[in-house]
Amino acid sequence: MNSNRNLLKKFETGTQTWEDYNEILNLDIKDLQPFLKLAHNLKKRNFGNLLKIYIPNKRFPAISITGSECSLHCEHCNKKYLDGMKPILNNNELKTFLMKLHNNDGIGVLISGGCQPDGSVPLLNYLDSIKEIKEKTNLIINAHTGLLSEETARKLAQVGVDIVSFDINMDEDVIKDIYHLDKDLEDYKRAIGYMQKYSINIVPHICIGLYYGKLHKELESIKFIKESGLNPSLIVLIALIPPKNTKTKFIRPKPADIAKIITVIRFVYPNSEISLGCMRPRGDVKVEIEKCAIKAGINRIEIPSKKTLKWAKELYPNINYNFFSACCAIPDEYEKFALSKDSDLRNYRK
Repeated sequence: MNSNRNLLKKFETGTQTWEDYNEILNLDIKDLQPFLKLAHNLKKRNFGNLLKIYIPNKRFPAISITGSECSLHCEHCNKKYLDGMKPILNNNELKTFLMKLHNNDGIGVLISGGCQPDGSVPLLNYLDSIKEIKEKTNLIINAHTGLLSEETARKLAQVGVDIVSFDINMDEDVIKDIYHLDKDLEDYKRAIGYMQKYSINIVPHICIGLYYGKLHKELESIKFIKESGLNPSLIVLIALIPPKNTKTKFIRPKPADIAKIITVIRFVYPNSEISLGCMRPRGDVKVEIEKCAIKAGINRIEIPSKKTLKWAKELYPNINYNFFSACCAIPDEYEKFALSKDSDLRNYRK
């Protein structure tokens, strides 16, 4: 008990170390509560009472430039997430789709796809078309790149892509056992370095529990973000959804573990926004995860339960909500274009 009090004192006085962050990850849920409160108060002091709600819809769709194809067959995904994206397989289709989106009051698009054997999403051949769209429209372009090359990074900057959503992973075991990639940590560091060189707006994503549902080296990823000099204005957290029909046994990440990672990031990055992204377990645990995330000091949440928002109003009477029809990774300077209309929220508010 005294050790927990001493640990809390360090966080209250801002004298914590990386070893102390690791101690938070080992706390029981009952011992975690004072740290959640401290993190939430830190968020409130730096950002106020606003919680931003993101509801992507037809005004901000996700597309896959590889359709349902991916070379990696990752243990946690095995291409299932590509099935929820609209397949766009050539430049003409891309330009037609995006111009139609623009003409129908679209806000932006997530351009993603499956990976090639080297871990990259094959964006390079589409970047001239993206440049043309950026010159003709004000659509927000968010790109998933995977382990991009310097050539791709340079051209992403040249064509004016607004955001690169990049999965930060400093876990060799995940690279080998989950991604099945013949890569190492230096390849991830190199990709980040290319984007930094060309001043690309990187929105780091960290997947909690990617190593079979257990906390593993998420703290190493957080430490890398800090020590690499990224200084992101926004960090997006997602959580493993245990795959079905797999020979490998995955467990569902614990809501408390998700809260621990959010708490650590709130202390490491007190002036950065934190978002709970769309990929996270559903079902009976969904509301519990969302409650833990709000307690730990998030700024943004994608597609929350209405039960969660009602609970938050009761626990934090001064909380305010703004709704956006967009991906939760958009920079705050674009939010004025993404404010939701009543028609956007009609189905959500039923």
